[in-house]
Amino acid sequence: MSEKRLTIDYEEFSSVKEMSAEDQELVAQCLEAQKGSYSPYSHFQVGAALRLANGVIVKGANQENAAYPAGICAERSAMFWAGANYPDVPMLALAIAGADNGVLCESPSSPCGSCRQVMSEYQKKHGVPMQIILVGSKRIRKFKKVDDLLPFIFDSLNV
Repeated sequence: MSEKRLTIDYEEFSSVKEMSAEDQELVAQCLEAQKGSYSPYSHFQVGAALRLANGVIVKGANQENAAYPAGICAERSAMFWAGANYPDVPMLALAIAGADNGVLCESPSSPCGSCRQVMSEYQKKHGVPMQIILVGSKRIRKFKKVDDLLPFIFDSLNV
């Protein structure tokens, strides 16, 4: 037996103003995307903005349904749309923000396991790291690649 240690590096910002202009734009788009949330049950609005390698920004918002679990997360709605409409264009960065009853959460909202797995598969498909930006009103975290959020990615397909 041997003991191992896992270290995750990320950047933390106290304000969007500390970020690059490109990241500021993505954060603004994910906050705008929250307006498209349909969340009458949880009242938790999530917006996502996905930057593609061709410069296109795709927005997504969580969509709930009374027939739970028929809804979809903001992250997957953006990635699936991009995957269907730009199947060969790498996904470079994904910004995510959650709001509770219309108020941006102080701490960044972290994606669910299903969304992390979908992120990892698109990252692997395109062979390019996908940056992840988690937005809160008091702090913003930026990860260089999906592996930092899901270090032991499910990968039985070996595609």
